[in-house]
Amino acid sequence: MPRFKMVDGVSVQLTSDEETARDNEEAAWAAGEDARALAGMRRDRDRLIAETDFYALSDVTMSSDMATYRQALRDLPSGKTTKAHVDGATWPTKP
Repeated sequence: MPRFKMVDGVSVQLTSDEETARDNEEAAWAAGEDARALAGMRRDRDRLIAETDFYALSDVTMSSDMATYRQALRDLPSGKTTKAHVDGATWPTKP
């Protein structure tokens, strides 16, 4: 199915070179799906760890439940290599 672009308000069909370039862009985007999913998981994980960082201060006693939770967050991305793994991950529950 042909694709079109707008040029000065007029719909123009893409040339074969433009079609090929667009196909390559879409393939590159799809190939990066796993990396984007893992980066998102790490970003969310890092935020959750940061929310509990004050428990790790020297003048605060961290409960074993909190230490276990923080370790589970750090371990979360381990072994995850695909978007399906990320989507199926079980996130630990904050105590």
